[in-house]
Amino acid sequence: MFLPAHYTRRVPVPLAALGALVVSLDSSINITLPALAAAFGTGPAGIRWVIICYVLTYALTSLGAGLLADRLGPGRVFGAGLWLSGAAFLGYLVVGSFGALLVARVVQGVGGGLVYGTAPALVTLALPRERHGRGLGLLALGMGVGFSVGPALGGVLVDAFGWRAAFLFRAPLALGIAVAAASALGPSRGGGAWQLPPRQEWLRWPVLRTLVLAALANWAQFAVWLLAPFYLVGVLRLAPRVGGLLFMLTPLGTAAMAPLAGWLTDRVGSRWPVVAGLLAEAAGLFAIGRFSEETALGWVAAGLLLVGLGLGLFQVPNLSQAMAAFPPARQGVAGGLAFMSRTLGTVLGVQVTATVFGALEGALGFPGAFGAAFLAAAVVCTLAALIALPPPGARATRRAPP
Repeated sequence: MFLPAHYTRRVPVPLAALGALVVSLDSSINITLPALAAAFGTGPAGIRWVIICYVLTYALTSLGAGLLADRLGPGRVFGAGLWLSGAAFLGYLVVGSFGALLVARVVQGVGGGLVYGTAPALVTLALPRERHGRGLGLLALGMGVGFSVGPALGGVLVDAFGWRAAFLFRAPLALGIAVAAASALGPSRGGGAWQLPPRQEWLRWPVLRTLVLAALANWAQFAVWLLAPFYLVGVLRLAPRVGGLLFMLTPLGTAAMAPLAGWLTDRVGSRWPVVAGLLAEAAGLFAIGRFSEETALGWVAAGLLLVGLGLGLFQVPNLSQAMAAFPPARQGVAGGLAFMSRTLGTVLGVQVTATVFGALEGALGFPGAFGAAFLAAAVVCTLAALIALPPPGARATRRAPP
């Protein structure tokens, strides 16, 4: 694969993190869903398509983005995703119907998938192998910050300016980073093929295991995103602003742990941080499943934070494993596959967690169904940790410090 000289510098790493941050700020949309439902005369069942159209689109686009990145160079595809995202955000100015809103979400999803699918390749092609963990940790930090501040920022914007503001504020951010990327990355190109990698390359168990673990970990943690707000506001009867602050501890923990996880990955390898992160996430999910209306806020905060810390400790070495499993000419498709598996796991987690909770709520009430859903999520995460364990007799490889 042709690697231009600018990929030997570290400029692409912060650009990748900033691009991922802008895309991850879509967490600001969750708080706007009631306003969108009111504006377009639809209910909760219909408004879910605002999420589904976006998430499924960027999940599928991320793989195609990786293929394009291997052919054209990740810089071009990454920049195209930012330009398209900026145009999509501006497009919400003229959205006048629910159908048009969903079309805009699909376009936005394509732009987001182009960014997410190429950001890991920008990082790994810009850094020597022994610094991949720290670079991917910075990328994960950018995503975590976006997920953390998005809900609070979205609430402020919707209250002050209406639902369109939750989309529009990202247009100058995306377009500004697109301009910076065009200047800093230049006309990069790749030399890979258009087709998927050979089956013997991506159907190997180490590759499949990495993707499966990403899906299971994100499936498990989505119980927090789906059910924790109802517990905080409905059971503990906290004010929404207080509940929102507690809820932010999970994504904040993920963001805070990402740089340390990257450093650990570079120092001791990826295998044991992956296992430790999954076990920590499982412990946090199990603890949340034991919450009741008498649980002290300190314990609530600790449980939510532990899930985020565990996920942050897991994600960076897991992504590092996925990128290391493919040669330099396939770094685009490696990143695309990693983000596709992560997102599909999230979608699966939404469906399974909602189904478990809905099936049990009538018989057990909210506390019983809440506990069962989180116990199921903890079991899924524990299963992932068992899958991640090295086989008996395997020797860990320790990287030399840079």
